Amino acid sequence: MRVLITGATGLIGTEIVKKCHNNGISVNYLTTSKSKIENTSNYQGFYWNPSKAEIDVNCVKDVDVIIHLVGSSISKRWTEANKQVMLSSRLETTALLHETVKNNPNNIKQIISASAIGYYPDSLTNYYSEEEKQINDSFLGKVVQEWEQVVGTFNTLNITVSKIRIGIVFSEKGGAFPQLAMPIRYGAGAAMGNGKQWMSWIHLDDLINIFLHVLEHKLEGVYNGVAPNPATNKAITKAIAKELKMPLFLPNIPKFVMKLILGEMHILLFESQRVSAKKIENTGFKFEYLNLNSALKELI
Repeated sequence: MRVLITGATGLIGTEIVKKCHNNGISVNYLTTSKSKIENTSNYQGFYWNPSKAEIDVNCVKDVDVIIHLVGSSISKRWTEANKQVMLSSRLETTALLHETVKNNPNNIKQIISASAIGYYPDSLTNYYSEEEKQINDSFLGKVVQEWEQVVGTFNTLNITVSKIRIGIVFSEKGGAFPQLAMPIRYGAGAAMGNGKQWMSWIHLDDLINIFLHVLEHKLEGVYNGVAPNPATNKAITKAIAKELKMPLFLPNIPKFVMKLILGEMHILLFESQRVSAKKIENTGFKFEYLNLNSALKELI
């Protein structure tokens, strides 16, 4: 089997490449940097420039499945210019992939795309499954909705479409976890607002295994990439402090303070999405890190 991966050098992509190779799956990858192109039997790079609609169409040759991860980081200030980049980086790349697959000979049977739980509305009480019809009315909700819609166009090419709505990724290598842990390590940890907002987290290893599970079992549709036991911001802050053996003595950080510092982007810290992992579990997937304590012990 051979997969084509976009975003192969990111936090998630790097680990998916390793897992594919461990499972005997060859990898093609797309890169915007010609200096990063490698060419071995199981790891072949191809150049693309989505903003100019340029792509080496040989990237789809002998490929069975596309794993689509690329997208500009949402963790930078949400200026109008940055917001446009966050949206266009997802829509343009997906549209370019679609045109490439549509207009060139290939044997692609499935696309597995990253998405985000930012799709779900902010709520302290709801418990969201993939069947939820309401969509978050924030900028992030708009990004996810439009991204999923354009990924869905691969259905017109008779290709199975799978979307994984990723939660807050816990890894010592990057993502949200080092940012959560750093102030606590230096004795400046505190919950955000009232700390009651739900954080649907997932250990990086489990997330990678979900992608491979969806690939190997040819699963179709939307799946939440979250651990089975979400926790509140306050509970996560306390659990990290306990594992680091650091005190928490500062008062909670008021919402208005973070809004002044971060602007519109502050919602990433304060919105609450309690998200279910039941659907992926019902396909036979087994989580390695079911609860927060087991994940933190491994990370710290």
